[in-house]
Amino acid sequence: MSIHPSANIHPSSVIEEGAVIGAGCKIGPFCLVGGDVTLGQGVELKSHVVIGGDTQVGDETVIFQFASIGAVPQDLKFKGEATSLVIGKRNRIREYVTMNLGTEGGGGVTRIGDDGMFMACCHVAHDVQIGNRVILVNSVAVAGHCEIADDVIIGGLSGIHQFVRIGKGAIIGALSMVTADVLPHALVQGPRAELDGLNLVGLKRKGVDRADINALRAAFQMLKQGEGSFKERASRLSDDFDSDYVRAMVAFVMADSDRGFLTPN
Repeated sequence: MSIHPSANIHPSSVIEEGAVIGAGCKIGPFCLVGGDVTLGQGVELKSHVVIGGDTQVGDETVIFQFASIGAVPQDLKFKGEATSLVIGKRNRIREYVTMNLGTEGGGGVTRIGDDGMFMACCHVAHDVQIGNRVILVNSVAVAGHCEIADDVIIGGLSGIHQFVRIGKGAIIGALSMVTADVLPHALVQGPRAELDGLNLVGLKRKGVDRADINALRAAFQMLKQGEGSFKERASRLSDDFDSDYVRAMVAFVMADSDRGFLTPN
């Protein structure tokens, strides 16, 4: 066990042998930290937090009461193999959130980026890959093997089907069931989620240049109305637009997909 002298640990909490507790950590009452857990500098566990497995928690992340972090996957194929959970810096993980270890068949690592907000009762399943500045609103459920890029917002009570990819800057409306890949900067909503345009509010808030926004809007219309298959229409966009945002969208569409795409109506 390695506990930095500056760490503040409530006497009711249990820190198992082998755990690494960084400088300035605060561990409130009735927490359990497993022997393969590493807490970075300034991590705070409010109270009644359980962290197990081979789990790394990045600097200044705050985990609120009753969260369960690093438990074994909810996957019947999991046979106890050595897998891990890696959580980045400055995340806010609220009450009753669950984040599971990876599986051997899915690459072995569940990974969370930096500066995320995971509101109460969210679930992040095995082998999920989440980028930076992602917000999961209350009771979002992300199934195994999903990829969620930077700056994505997923509305409350939404479900993301396993193997789905959500591109950078997309926004998912509340109460949506997402069963196919979501384009970067897309707006998706509906009980059986449909692609409903671009996340223009998010683009403007991030200060994206108007020329890039106009290029994305025009590219979206070409994807919606052009000739050929969805991938064929996307492949032509790189020739028609000199925009990094459009090129990123094309790269997303041309990459391998296990679920297909939500396409413009």
